[in-house]
Amino acid sequence: MNYRHAFHAGNFADCIKHALLVALLRALAAKPKPFRVLDTHAGIGAYDLSAVPATRTGEWREGIARLAAAADPALADYLGLVRAAGFPARYPGSPAIARALLRPGDALALCELHPEDHATLRAGFRHDPQVAVHRRDAWEAIRALTPFPERRGLVLIDPPFEQEGEFDRLAEAIAALRHRFRAGIVAAWYPVKHRAPVRAFHAALRDRAVPDCLAAELLLREPTDPTRLNGCGLLVANPPFGFAAAVPAILDALLRGLGRGEPGEAAGLARVTAEA
Repeated sequence: MNYRHAFHAGNFADCIKHALLVALLRALAAKPKPFRVLDTHAGIGAYDLSAVPATRTGEWREGIARLAAAADPALADYLGLVRAAGFPARYPGSPAIARALLRPGDALALCELHPEDHATLRAGFRHDPQVAVHRRDAWEAIRALTPFPERRGLVLIDPPFEQEGEFDRLAEAIAALRHRFRAGIVAAWYPVKHRAPVRAFHAALRDRAVPDCLAAELLLREPTDPTRLNGCGLLVANPPFGFAAAVPAILDALLRGLGRGEPGEAAGLARVTAEA
């Protein structure tokens, strides 16, 4: 509950997660039936890049600032949403990105446990009838708020990975969601510091017989130093039609914009489990 994303907003991990989130939501919106999004670790919704947290770390300068300057056409959709949200003064978190892509009839549920961040988040969406803001534990919210009344939608799980056992909780949550909400899509962000925890996470999904999982990953260096965030991934269970085809071009553009030519840089999409 002490994690504050304002220090990391717009960094390379945010860019990877959010560019892929846009592709997921576009694929969901390709069908006319309404959908709902549940963001389990919502933060404050959007971030002031001139505020102390962002200026103290400066992480956004090696993330969204580089991508915006490169303006790769493969990222035009994502970058357009970022600029519309106020960049370079502000950077949109996943709540702001998801809200921008809702249609009339769609809905967004946001969960944030940190009291100050929850208050900021709630104030930002106070007058929005399509958005519900909850102060509740993410793992409890997954059980309480699914399946959705719309019977389709996306659960975005983005833990801070500051506690032991986060990969185990993530695997358990994905397995439970796929059991109780079979039509739902689950997207889970995870860090890549070294390979062993990621391999164990993927193995846990196979052991739990979670069907149809894709892992989109980008590495900025060899994942050999467990004290550094060397890359990250987005695990998508039950991906919507068209998502897998869109991902390689997005990852390649992200690597072009964020990479520095270090050994071990790589981007790719892999099937973690077979289709049901």
